[in-house]
Amino acid sequence: MTTTNEKNLATVVHLSALTQYFIPFGNYIFPIIIWSSKKDESEFVDANGKQVLNFQLSIFVYSVILCLIAIPILIYTIFKTANFNTLFTNNHFEIENFNIHNITGISILGIIAALLFFAIKVIEFALIINAAVKSSNGEVYKYPLTIPFFK
Repeated sequence: MTTTNEKNLATVVHLSALTQYFIPFGNYIFPIIIWSSKKDESEFVDANGKQVLNFQLSIFVYSVILCLIAIPILIYTIFKTANFNTLFTNNHFEIENFNIHNITGISILGIIAALLFFAIKVIEFALIINAAVKSSNGEVYKYPLTIPFFK
């Protein structure tokens, strides 16, 4: 039987991942602090803390992969269509060949990767809220598509 204090701590562990929107790397720092201070005292907090950290690390891995795909492709597409001669003569940057006919399959892959990155961040927010609600009800929430770094 989990106590109200354990449920509250588990909920705070989940919600502490949202600090990433205010403090850089807050989604790792605060869950680690709360989890490591209470993991020996409560099995419920320990299980939820591992789930939060596994999910945040998984999201980081997925985000890095998508950024490594999207950023170079989008930079290549911009520089491929840019006219640098007008940059120095007219003092403005022109992308004159950038139209729907010049978008290649590799450009579409970069756009899809960028859109997936933003979709992952929106889904991450919703899953954190859902996990906090479940843990406040006394359930250990298992995030989908999570790589088990901590077992």
